[in-house]
Amino acid sequence: MTTSHSRTLAPGVDIPLLGFGTYLIPDAEAADAVEAALRAGYRHIDTAEVYQNERGVGEGLRRGMAAEGLTRDDLFITTKLWPGDGDESFKSTQQAVDAFEASLQRLGLDHVDLYLIHAPFNRAQRLEQWRALVELFEKHRARAIGVSNFSAAHIEELTAAGLPLPHANQIELHPWSQKPELVRFLDENGIVPIAYSSLVPLSTWRTAPGHHSGKTDEMRADSASGDSPFKALAAKYGVTEARLLLRWGVQNGYPVLPKSTNPARMRENADLFSFAIDDEDMRAITAMDRGQGVAWGSSDPTHAT
Repeated sequence: MTTSHSRTLAPGVDIPLLGFGTYLIPDAEAADAVEAALRAGYRHIDTAEVYQNERGVGEGLRRGMAAEGLTRDDLFITTKLWPGDGDESFKSTQQAVDAFEASLQRLGLDHVDLYLIHAPFNRAQRLEQWRALVELFEKHRARAIGVSNFSAAHIEELTAAGLPLPHANQIELHPWSQKPELVRFLDENGIVPIAYSSLVPLSTWRTAPGHHSGKTDEMRADSASGDSPFKALAAKYGVTEARLLLRWGVQNGYPVLPKSTNPARMRENADLFSFAIDDEDMRAITAMDRGQGVAWGSSDPTHAT
């Protein structure tokens, strides 16, 4: 059974395996959600510039810290640089630094624990922006730096340019998108894989209006099936399907980022260290991989050129 609740990200920096994700939580609701997450025991909060909820997240941090008697050092906060939406709007090195400062201002913080480039849209842009993150790390504005949705080839571009490796790569990881070759590359290079969209196989994942994905009709049918292997495994261990899927992630050493606005569900999702999936079942889940992710629609950005 995994007993550690964190893993080393960078020298002197540990990342909690249990995180709270805020994607698709509107800014007006983010403060309540983050405060509730801190009350439920979460200490790792994940947001991003493009989520447009950093102000609410910051307010929730302040309220939750006051309610729980926490200091800033008790928390691990991640935000992400949005690289830009097209060739004309890609952020330069200086614009990336400016975007980081704007994120800090919205969050009400003087530093973050992890700052990520959100996606690998364009080679020249990736190098420009990674230089900015290296500068922020060297100036201790971000305790660790990384990327999100990058492939091994994207990361090798950074090192080929004489730049340091990222500390983390946040990618879509769940039993239907296990990315074994990418995870192996990350492990071999000391880069921590952080899992998002851990709950894709659930029938309730992104079913609200406007919450789009590339989940196929076949996947939806399999999610809803009473014969789902995840339902069977959840019953075997006496847990919810969500906890089973999240436990798979942390048992592999991946920090996970479940999102909920329901405090009872938050507490339920946080209980990941009171059980373990046995080796035989972990091997069985390995055989359930279906390939690339679906969170970004029909195209997984780790496959971008």
